Amino acid sequence: MVAHGVSPKAWAADPPECRTVRLADIGWVDVAATTALTAHILTDLGYTPVIVPLSVPATYEALKAKSLDVFLGNWMPGMAAARKPYEDDKSIDVIGPNLQGAKYTLAVPHYLWARGLHDFQDVAKFGRQLGFRIYGLEAGNEGNQHVRQLIGDKRFGFDAFTLVEESEPHLLAHLRHAYHAHRPILFLGWEPHPMNRYYRLDYLTGGDDLFGPNFGAASVFTNVRAGYAAACPNVAKLLANETFSLAQEDAIMALILGRKMPPAKAAAAWLRANKGAPRAWLDGVTTFDGKPVPQVLVDLSFQTWR
Repeated sequence: MVAHGVSPKAWAADPPECRTVRLADIGWVDVAATTALTAHILTDLGYTPVIVPLSVPATYEALKAKSLDVFLGNWMPGMAAARKPYEDDKSIDVIGPNLQGAKYTLAVPHYLWARGLHDFQDVAKFGRQLGFRIYGLEAGNEGNQHVRQLIGDKRFGFDAFTLVEESEPHLLAHLRHAYHAHRPILFLGWEPHPMNRYYRLDYLTGGDDLFGPNFGAASVFTNVRAGYAAACPNVAKLLANETFSLAQEDAIMALILGRKMPPAKAAAAWLRANKGAPRAWLDGVTTFDGKPVPQVLVDLSFQTWR
C-alpha cells in the first residue's frame, strides 16, 4: 500500500552512487536535530547517510569540492557572507527554506533586561557588570563576525569588549552557570533552541543593520553541492519537501539537551511520538530502489520495517 500523499507513479530509483548521502553537522543542536531526522528517514528509505562534523566555512569548502552532499543549517541572512562566494561561483545549489521564523542576535537573561539592558546602545553602560565580555559561537561563525565588526568600528562602545568564541555546549554552560547565579551575561542567542524554554531570555533591539530586523529574524535553508538534485532526484525531492517548525525542532533539541539523548535517538523518539508527521515530506518520494514507500513506514513513524 502506498503512503498517504505519496504518488504511486513516483520517481525512478536514484543511481547507485546516490545511496551514500553525506550530510554536514556544524555542531549546532538545531542542525544536529534536523540532520539526524533526515538521516533517520533516509536510512528507512534504503540510503546510507553519513554525518560529517564540520565548521561552517569547512562545510562550504566541502560542498564545493563535492566531498559533501547536503547542509541543512544555512541560517540566512546571518550566513549570507559565508554562502555568497559559493553561490557566485555556482558550486552550491540552494533548496528553499526548511525553517522560517527563526531569530539570531545578542541576548541577555530577563533579570538583566529588567535592569535596563534593552538595546545595543545600552551595552556599554553594563560593561563592568559584564566583565567586558560577549560570548559568541565557534570561530568563523557569522554572528561572531558581526560582533567583531561592532568592536572594530567602535560602535555603541563595543570596542571596550572582548569576544569570547565558544562551541555551542560551552556557550550554553556559561549561560546556565550565569543564570542560576543571577550574574550578568551577554551572548549570541537564537531560536529555535530549548534555552528559550529553560530560561527567561530577552533579545536586544538595535542590531538590525547587522543581524537583520525583528531580532535577527532568519530562515534556515538547505544547501546541496552543485548538480546534486539532478544527479539524485529522489533525495532532492525529500529535501525539498522537508519543512520544520520551531516547535518540532525545540522538541527534538529538548531530548538532546534535556534528556542527553544522542541526536539519532532523539530523532527516532520524536518520530515515534509524532506518528504521521513526515507524511508531507514523502510526497513524490520512493525508496532507494524506486519502490513506493510502504504505508507501514508512515504508520509506524519510521520504525524499522525492512
